[in-house]
Amino acid sequence: MESVEAADLCMPPLNASCRSMFVTPEAMFIKTLLSCIALLTVTLNLLVIISISHFRQLQTPTNLILLSLAVSDLLVGLAVMPSAIILLQPCWFQDKISCALSYLSGFILTSASVGNMVLISMDRYVAICYPLRYSSMVTPSRVRICVSLCWTCSVIYNIIILKDHFSQIDLSNSCYQECKVIITYISGAVDLLLTFFGPVTVIIVLYVRVFVVAVSQARVMRSQISAVQSHVVTVKKSEMRAARTLGIILLVFILCLCPYYIPSITGQDTTGGEAPSSSAPIWQFCCNSSFNPLIYAFFYPWFRKSVKLIVSLQILQPGSREAKIMSK
Repeated sequence: MESVEAADLCMPPLNASCRSMFVTPEAMFIKTLLSCIALLTVTLNLLVIISISHFRQLQTPTNLILLSLAVSDLLVGLAVMPSAIILLQPCWFQDKISCALSYLSGFILTSASVGNMVLISMDRYVAICYPLRYSSMVTPSRVRICVSLCWTCSVIYNIIILKDHFSQIDLSNSCYQECKVIITYISGAVDLLLTFFGPVTVIIVLYVRVFVVAVSQARVMRSQISAVQSHVVTVKKSEMRAARTLGIILLVFILCLCPYYIPSITGQDTTGGEAPSSSAPIWQFCCNSSFNPLIYAFFYPWFRKSVKLIVSLQILQPGSREAKIMSK
């Protein structure tokens, strides 16, 4: 009888060890569903990365920001989601290093995604509000510099925020080895301001301005009838379609990000809470990494066309990089 009971323990030599929990059908279904979401996230974002990286016509300033966003979404699918699924396993133990890396990678990817969203809103603001100066103000080289700064600042910022807390990592429960990081009130307030309130405010203000200008331009378009003017109208319409699609992406991003920060906004205690990678709000935010390429598939014809060329292996043919993917 004692041997049977020992076999049910996570760590049989320790009498204080917890018992191995039976995996219920519901838990297995959730784990399978989350695994499918992770696989879908990796696959779709990999298609976005291959599309923009391979076809020269797609390497526009706006798409370079989308490429950076796809990279962060891909890393969420490769790193954050699998670690969250593994933590659903009974008798799973996590050491301090993996616990710290789990937090750090999640925080860095969150900050990088927020930074990319701000860059997208700024890009659309310049494209709609200053269309004649857009090509000179927003160049591929400048976008690459901004994207690089976004990732660099994300890494440095989160290392500074978390460096004092790694030594305080609390694997408090001897049975489950729960991964907890103690976040002070000041650090939490700073993170809330820099990663949520500040960027979301910038995004909303810029897109309100874009909406106002777009409405006024739409009125002007209806009165333009000459051939030269009609060409300008076509260009403006394409820019506004891009603004609408990217606006949907920004809205979905904010809706997915809000649940993570609701406890901080409402004043709830977030110190010593459960690991972000295993909480429902973080999973909702992670699912945003799956939504982005799905939005591309619905609203961007170039993405659907490039996927067909990738799946059919036509990108392996000579000169495929010069293929005309985007319609004028």
